[in-house]
Amino acid sequence: MASDIALGVDVGGTKSLAVLMTRNGDVLDELTTPTPHDPSRAAGEAMAEVLAGQARELTARHGVDAAEVPIGIGVPGLVRRDGSLAYAPNLQSASGADLPSALFALLNNHSVHVENDGNCAALAEYAWGAGQGVDDFVMVTLGTGIGGGLIANGDLVRGRSGFAGEIGHMVVEARGAPCHCGGYGCWERYASGSGLGRLASLAAAQGRLPTLSVRAGGPELVRAEHVTAAAAEGLSEALALLDEVAWWLSLGISNLVAIMDAGHFVIGGGLSVAADFMVPSATTYLAELVEGYPSRPPITLVPSAFGVRAGAIGAAAVAFERAG
Repeated sequence: MASDIALGVDVGGTKSLAVLMTRNGDVLDELTTPTPHDPSRAAGEAMAEVLAGQARELTARHGVDAAEVPIGIGVPGLVRRDGSLAYAPNLQSASGADLPSALFALLNNHSVHVENDGNCAALAEYAWGAGQGVDDFVMVTLGTGIGGGLIANGDLVRGRSGFAGEIGHMVVEARGAPCHCGGYGCWERYASGSGLGRLASLAAAQGRLPTLSVRAGGPELVRAEHVTAAAAEGLSEALALLDEVAWWLSLGISNLVAIMDAGHFVIGGGLSVAADFMVPSATTYLAELVEGYPSRPPITLVPSAFGVRAGAIGAAAVAFERAG
């Protein structure tokens, strides 16, 4: 299906961002919709209806038939090479879903392509963004969880089953905080948006966030967004908590350095709004966490060029590539 525009959707645990994009990466329009979680329905059924609605609305705005536009969908979790979603800890009502078939039934569109959301973001940054010209880097997306995309020698690393890059479930604390995946101590429980929320709740309960506790109406009501907003105001207690999250971010990155010898990390996702506070601290902590740090070439941490749009832009790029 030849087309000059494609639809890309980044499905997150909280919201789904769709963009209408040209072949050279220009975003024509976008639409954000809450991500549904309805375990009472068939796997992915509610999500497919939301995605179809986004496709209809965006294409209608530009006088295009939703059945004729290639669609790329980036989803969190284990995406098989055939595009089926095997398992998604932060999107469990869609685990096992066949989204291409579901969207064909709703839109009569034969060109629907599914990829892991971290992979999509990595492809966008490699083509046009903060990974352009860098043949070895790691995309780290800090959202509800932590996603990843691995670029090695200029190619996306997919692994045996297509599941490579599930870096958010790397264990960083033995017998640590419970994770939605069923494990304990996963990186995303410490350095993601939900991880920040968990740490904020703990800090508030311990009396370490007195100002935020008053603002929120009680320590039990302090949320991640309260912390990031207060950090932007320069509130010291919020900045101290983000520094703690930055240490956990750096710990996970140091593990990836040891495993992959990666030297360039692009930080994206919803929590990247706090990148100005976290990236400098995380970079500093690498010196104490990375084996042989003084003997290595410089390790760079940079914010995504596309912010929260990276996954959706990459999903549209996947649609163009696979549709031909």
